[in-house]
Amino acid sequence: MFTGIVEETGVVERIEPTEKSIALTVRPTLCAKGLKVGDSLAVNGCCLTVVKLTRRGKAGVLARFDLLRETWDRTNLQFVQPGSKVNLERSLRADSRLGGHFVTGHIDGMGTITRWERSGQDWVLDVKAPADVMRYLVFKGSIAVDGISLTVAAVRRGGFRIWIIPHTWEVTALCERRAGDAVNLEADLVGKYVEKMLGQMDLKRR
Repeated sequence: MFTGIVEETGVVERIEPTEKSIALTVRPTLCAKGLKVGDSLAVNGCCLTVVKLTRRGKAGVLARFDLLRETWDRTNLQFVQPGSKVNLERSLRADSRLGGHFVTGHIDGMGTITRWERSGQDWVLDVKAPADVMRYLVFKGSIAVDGISLTVAAVRRGGFRIWIIPHTWEVTALCERRAGDAVNLEADLVGKYVEKMLGQMDLKRR
């Protein structure tokens, strides 16, 4: 479980197809502290398991993840290249503050940026999203975009708008995004449970 409060941007070092998976190697800095094999780390909002840690002296720590084809096909990790920035967040501790919202790290689908430009001191981000994500979006509700907990500023047919403050632009991989790029989307978990429970109640009435 995560909060959507990105701790840092890591750098992609290598992407290597293997017989059973795609090996993704990332260089974290802050998130390397206390990181162990078997730990979960959200990479662009996708919950991945550390399978190997390599310490490179001054170069720091390299963390390797094995991505199944399902993860590769469903997320924008398929588009990263060596040198790309990725958003990183360690899993939520039980004694930590919940600064964003509950984020599972299970990506619902990819959206496409249709507008990404500065507006005054802030940035406006418009995203075209699939129907199975849009069904859970509400005005001023929460959504995770590339693992960032953000507030929905407007819901439109086939998409939504987010306002990004300068701090978020500066400390996340959004600074590398352009119109046309894919972003990972995870809808608010609460909406999914509400839909499930209401559906069961409706079945009982029948």
